[in-house]
Amino acid sequence: MTMRTRSLGTTGPQVSALGLGCMGMSALYGEADRAESIATIHAALEAGVTLLDTGDFYGMGHNEMLIGEALRAAPAARREQAVVSVKFGALRGPDGSWSGYDGRPAAVKNFAAYSLQRLGVDHIDVYRIARLDPDVPVEETVGAIADLVEKGYVRHIGLSEVGAGTVRRAAATAPIADLQIEYSLISRGIEAEILPAVRELGIGVTAYGVLSRGLISGHFTADRQLGAGDFRAMSPRFQGDNLTHNLALVEALRKIAEQKGVTVAQIAIAWVLSRGTDIVPLVGARRRDRLTEALGALDVTLDAADLAAIEQAVPAGAAAGDRYPAAQMAHLEA
Repeated sequence: MTMRTRSLGTTGPQVSALGLGCMGMSALYGEADRAESIATIHAALEAGVTLLDTGDFYGMGHNEMLIGEALRAAPAARREQAVVSVKFGALRGPDGSWSGYDGRPAAVKNFAAYSLQRLGVDHIDVYRIARLDPDVPVEETVGAIADLVEKGYVRHIGLSEVGAGTVRRAAATAPIADLQIEYSLISRGIEAEILPAVRELGIGVTAYGVLSRGLISGHFTADRQLGAGDFRAMSPRFQGDNLTHNLALVEALRKIAEQKGVTVAQIAIAWVLSRGTDIVPLVGARRRDRLTEALGALDVTLDAADLAAIEQAVPAGAAAGDRYPAAQMAHLEA
């Protein structure tokens, strides 16, 4: 495996071709082993992964503290190469409930102060609001991050889950390095308008959900029991007939993967990698074995025939069910 680099847009940093999404180490996918999580971060850094993605609301700060602990224990050279991307703005209750987003300038700076402390760093490499606050113009939120950039607390400004119009407004306010948004074989909504817009503006894409929360990893089975705290227990794509339909897509993909001598997860990640050098897939590995499998995607080359076969097996719009429950879909821009 040879780790290549990609750029987070024309104004962003050079990062590894794959990034590590650390959310599942703290929240939303059931219990995770703390020691194994830290070992997985260390293994990723050792393999040349530089981009570590988190959110200040993942486990109500737990994920940032976990990354901070892992970075402190990592060799200095690896620690210095790490590029930490942080999402902020989601409001949580003590019971774990969600109550909207706060993008006010004062709140932005308050969130950043706590993140810097939990991570144990003097700056955040990429900072972005997780979802647009409908009550605060994006120009005000981005302007507050730009102030943090000027003061040295943030290096680059990112966006998350916003539409093409909001991207353009934000980019007119300050340089935007990157848009983080879901993109996978079964989540291709960005291809019509969002991807052309960010490419026109020189903004990179950090693609999360490349395995659709494990749905197209090749490891998820119809009889799997999900805990009450697992996001997938209420995700439309994991319910009833939707799940049956979606797992049939996975089996079609498995046949192509087996012909190439790779795993389903590897071919799904390789497909996202094939979409362009301006796209950095995030893999949500919580264990070293899953990380190793994901890194193997870097050695998978998809030719025109492979891509045509994948398109036939899993065409755009083939998935059954929305990618979030209705209440959360309401916070997403088209």
